Amino acid sequence: MSFTGQHVVVMGGTSGIGEAAAARFAADGAEVVVTGRDRARLDAAVERIGGKVEGHVLDGTDPEQIAAFFAGHGPIDHVVLALSGSSGAGPLAGLDLGAEGDLAAGFAGKFWPFVRILQAALPTLRRDGSVTFVTAASARAAFPGTSGLAAINGALEAMVPPLAVELAPLRVNAVSPGVVDTPWWHGMPDDARATFFDGMAAATPVGRVGRPGEIADAIAMLAGNGFVTGVVFDCTGGANLATGR
Repeated sequence: MSFTGQHVVVMGGTSGIGEAAAARFAADGAEVVVTGRDRARLDAAVERIGGKVEGHVLDGTDPEQIAAFFAGHGPIDHVVLALSGSSGAGPLAGLDLGAEGDLAAGFAGKFWPFVRILQAALPTLRRDGSVTFVTAASARAAFPGTSGLAAINGALEAMVPPLAVELAPLRVNAVSPGVVDTPWWHGMPDDARATFFDGMAAATPVGRVGRPGEIADAIAMLAGNGFVTGVVFDCTGGANLATGR
């Protein structure tokens, strides 16, 4: 799939799935802008990615920075929203539901940035271009302690079909990854993370956790296929299937 001559913006492209997506687009000929909050991490990611890639320091939670970014970049063919956050997880009984609590922080770190970025990007997006959300399989899973994450990602996924109709011919899709070996999990001790990954692998039809490049392939497919819109694409290794195990 060729993106030669096309302009792609990957919000949250300094590690994991976002970086892998930026690398995939760059390898396929696109001119890519990746964003991140930290200049050092951003520069390191740009060097790893190679190709026609530019890094832009941006706090995706800051509406003024978002507006300024899109005022200075355009026209854009594809936008990938790969910003992530860990707030909002935990058992409901102990989840801080205050205005400054964990669940509110989770929405502030992912849901609202996605919506604000999409709104700000609309004037500079190619009329028949694409927007791809990177959500999470927690939106429709049933793991204890993930109801907050399900609410955040589920809210984004619920917006995809109506946005695809409202914003047509712009295409709006989402990729919903399962457990993928990325730095998102590095907050866990190494032994605990290895045990968790082994457990998930044993319960998944493909027998392992995912790799960032595999999610990037799905993102590129949705961006490049002009006949796909309004889709939430599961990329979970079959973990969301009822296997009878």
